[in-house]
Amino acid sequence: MAMAGEELRRDFLEFFRQKGHAIVPSAPLLPASPNLLFTNSGMNAFVPYFLGQRTSPHARIADAQKCIRAGGKHNDLEDVGFDAYHHTFFEMLGNWSFGDFFKEETIHWAWELLVHRWGLPKERLHATVYAPDAGDPAERDGESLEIWRNLFLREGLDPEEHLSPWGAKENFWAMGETGPCGPCTEIHVDLSADGRSGRGLVNRGNIRCMELWNLVFIQYNALGDGNYERLERNFVDTGMGLERLAGICAVTEQFSQFGQSVSNYASDLFAPLIRAIGELGDGKVAYGGTVPADRRSPSPREALDCAFRVVADHCRALTLAIGDGILPGNEGRNYVLRRILRRAVLFARRLGLRDDYLAALAKVCIELLSPTYPELERSAEVVRTVLNREQEAFEWTIDRGLQLLESAIARHGDRIPGSVLFELYDTYGFPVDLAQLIAAERGRTVDLEGFQRAMEGQRARGRALQKTQRIQLAEEIPGEFVGRSPVPVLETTLLRILPREEGGCYLAFAATPFYGEMGGQVGDRGTVTVGGREIAIANAIGHGGGTVLHAVEEEVEERWIGSPAQLRVDWDRRRRISIHHSATHILQAALRKVLGSHVTQAGSLVTESGLRFDFSHHLALDEAQLEEVEALANRTVRENYTLNCYETAYERKPAHCLAHFSESYGSLVRVVEIGATAELCGGTHVAATGEIGAIKILSESGIAAGVRRIEAVAGEAAQELFARLYRQTRSMARSLHCTWEELPGTLAELQSERRRWEKERDRSIQIQSQKQGEELLSRAESLPNGLKKVIAAVAVEEAGLLRRMASQLLARLGDGLVLLLAEKAGAFALAAGPGAIAAGWPAGPLVERWLVAVGGRGGGKESFASGSLGDGTPPDRALRCFSDLLR
Repeated sequence: MAMAGEELRRDFLEFFRQKGHAIVPSAPLLPASPNLLFTNSGMNAFVPYFLGQRTSPHARIADAQKCIRAGGKHNDLEDVGFDAYHHTFFEMLGNWSFGDFFKEETIHWAWELLVHRWGLPKERLHATVYAPDAGDPAERDGESLEIWRNLFLREGLDPEEHLSPWGAKENFWAMGETGPCGPCTEIHVDLSADGRSGRGLVNRGNIRCMELWNLVFIQYNALGDGNYERLERNFVDTGMGLERLAGICAVTEQFSQFGQSVSNYASDLFAPLIRAIGELGDGKVAYGGTVPADRRSPSPREALDCAFRVVADHCRALTLAIGDGILPGNEGRNYVLRRILRRAVLFARRLGLRDDYLAALAKVCIELLSPTYPELERSAEVVRTVLNREQEAFEWTIDRGLQLLESAIARHGDRIPGSVLFELYDTYGFPVDLAQLIAAERGRTVDLEGFQRAMEGQRARGRALQKTQRIQLAEEIPGEFVGRSPVPVLETTLLRILPREEGGCYLAFAATPFYGEMGGQVGDRGTVTVGGREIAIANAIGHGGGTVLHAVEEEVEERWIGSPAQLRVDWDRRRRISIHHSATHILQAALRKVLGSHVTQAGSLVTESGLRFDFSHHLALDEAQLEEVEALANRTVRENYTLNCYETAYERKPAHCLAHFSESYGSLVRVVEIGATAELCGGTHVAATGEIGAIKILSESGIAAGVRRIEAVAGEAAQELFARLYRQTRSMARSLHCTWEELPGTLAELQSERRRWEKERDRSIQIQSQKQGEELLSRAESLPNGLKKVIAAVAVEEAGLLRRMASQLLARLGDGLVLLLAEKAGAFALAAGPGAIAAGWPAGPLVERWLVAVGGRGGGKESFASGSLGDGTPPDRALRCFSDLLR
């Protein structure tokens, strides 16, 4: 019986535990590196160890890492479903060495696990090693070649048949143009019926011979000039996809029966999910496992099986991503996740899935994966709520997209233009491959080249809009920040003067008490005295590496470099900033307690006058939740906790300490503890929470899908707010001749009176409009086919009333056209009956033609359209033009 995916994962980790590896949990899908959309490989979490930024707590590590490849450089999204092995979400099994074992152990352990523990037929395994082609980096990996040669000989296999050299494209890994890199050796498995085709199929893109395990040996440092030097310490990074391994194991019945088409979706990692998809449909469709030979023209059966795979894969990605705090949205990784969700919904329609099927399938995913990733169980309710909301919203949007596609198919004949495909994709999230499928079902083709041109045009526009200001440092400037505690005047030395685009310059000093703008906290202000002049420092900017650049709006002569300087910080302003920074930490802790541990920081701004905190959450907070958050925060203030701030190695930070995924941390980090909470933070803070005084939430709003924003004030800013509100309340009470306690009741009475007055006004307007309506009906003119028309300017200024009046007049007219134009406002409403539409006068298209002639904006459906005329368009001229259109 084949090993289950769960068993393979567990056995992999146990094998390397026995080899002295520490087993570590998966890093979140929200990456620590700000230039990644998602964690997309096993090595992402360990990059700081390779770069020497941090020291690994273990010399040997093994793990199962959650990964998503969709968007950015590694993007498998559009391929998912059309074959049996692409995924957006997958698990990468890996083991690592940080200056410990190297090639000999790595290769032999891989062979031991695959052949002697799991039973893969050794005759079916093939290895590749690095041999540079012309222009490739570094030198031939003779060491790996010799290890494999000896291993194959010892196993009774011919190295000439089982070992092949490949160039850098297949067998050399590099982090970038500079930095750690090294050769790879890959293990491939021959899945053909006879097992004798492997060497000729290695790296040929043939599914009968697939890469199983990649072993990367990081031994070089790329210098960027084409030269490579050996690293002082060697590293090992290996990766094996669990889905592929489990699929092969399932199809071959534990590596004993070969020749069948291998599918990752055949394993128990997917079987319960695919079964649930069938049960959620109309009961008439079961998964058949077919794969289209040509994705542009799949058979009906193949199209359904593609849909099964898309929904199964995408539900896993959505569940795991939302479980890690990544929510669908409109930018960056959040937009990519929304595209995955929309693609799942579109393909689910082909299967006839009903009700809240995404949430139902997510429940299956959580049951399958929560034993390995327990955070899924904790976030189950958030996953369910987000998926239900997003599915409901997109179901409405997709109806419009499908209408446009059907209209385009009818309008454009045999070939749908790329511009139409791009509009569907960009506006409605409609996948090009699904549009292609629907078009093929109608016997049409699509202009993929035109679509790609439109996509590239959009990318070019995006690049043109990106403007970044870079302050270039020719060399690293030593600089020490000594401003955690107030320093009245700091004697230091001016080291550098750098140009500033806005005018003036940047100054860098040997030491500074100025906090440089970073991590959401604004920079300090103050003065510097140098060369006998006192100069105002408008801002301080953190530039990494400990350097703080001091922005001044005056020019400073180069001759003062090396001169003594006196720095003075505006400490009162700093104190107010620090109050708001500490208040931000307290609010985040309160939000996580009230809403759940999925709340993570998505951005912040800390100033002397207030704070802004952006956080991941899928719903608006109600008044009760806001009051509870504020009450918890102020309880922490009143407890007067002493803040414990200290530096430690990244690996030694407290287990419960929060880190922000958009930040890149070095080997030494600063921990800020407030009561039972801890957070990595380099900013400035109060000494004890009592110094904050009070925290008052001003507003809570949504700034993007899945991202909420709280604005608040604390300290003197809160006290000033309370005083201002008291003065305003007292002034209002005096104006209304009541006490401030009576003010709510008095205002309620005034509002009730206003509603009564508005109701009387509306009744008067309604009577007036009815009289106008009677007069207009008496002047109705005839149209062909027994239809009638009313075209008139009316003394109605409210657009809503104008629309109601047009609809009511059409109902009383029987059939035909009613165009009403507000005499002063320029608003218009056009209602068209069934007979008028059939006669060639649909409201929407008619309005479009009319507005081309008279100017203005508006539109609508065939039965009703509305809008407004352009400024200066005379109403009588506009009405005559409309009558001319009808003739």
